[in-house]
Amino acid sequence: MNRNSLLLPFVVLGVSLVISAFLLSQIFRFRDQANQTINVTGSAKKEITSDLGILRSNIQAEAPTADAAYLLLQEQRPMVLQYLKEQGFDDSSVDLNTINLNPIYEVTEQGYSTNRVNRYIANQMIQVTSQDVQKIKSVSLDMTSLVSKGININVMSPEYYYTKLADLKVEIQADAAKDALQRAEKIAEATGSDLGAITNARMGVIQITPVNSNMISDYGINDASSIEKEITAVVSASFRLD
Repeated sequence: MNRNSLLLPFVVLGVSLVISAFLLSQIFRFRDQANQTINVTGSAKKEITSDLGILRSNIQAEAPTADAAYLLLQEQRPMVLQYLKEQGFDDSSVDLNTINLNPIYEVTEQGYSTNRVNRYIANQMIQVTSQDVQKIKSVSLDMTSLVSKGININVMSPEYYYTKLADLKVEIQADAAKDALQRAEKIAEATGSDLGAITNARMGVIQITPVNSNMISDYGINDASSIEKEITAVVSASFRLD
């Protein structure tokens, strides 16, 4: 009787331990399943054509005095404006910056600058803005020919921009997110799992580069040197596996 009375509690205890171990293992298994996620990166790319061009040039004149340098500059400017008008740019597309007058000081034989002014340099930047980007490109290649008319001019590389970029960024990021979702679905299908809800998403920086360029930057690129460009968006996302 004593042996039988002791056996029952031990049996109950043993069964309880087995059940507890089973329940604990199931809890850990479900917890691990709930914590299973996949991380994917989606991307989208689209070609765009610039719809705004900017061309800057700088005219310059030197003379022994400030007023003489200023007058020489004033003589050159009308010829530049006339050239731009002949190329098809109206007055509203041409912007004149402030004239700068800079003294150039004499330098000693030892290479030290003195307080004595040797001459003055006057310069003025002229900016042309147009939606005709091909015309901007053509003029940028020809404008330096004004030196043959005695004009001291420096033509800078033109800049090209896409003005509808704000709307396009939203669209391209949405396409990148769709690509991330499709990649996650393929991975889940290949592993025999069901794709659950998204748990995290992070938008990468936008890269705007010349067509077929491999340039990339952690801070993003906004190319202004080419008419034809590519805009690329990247989205990193995490999904739960059910």
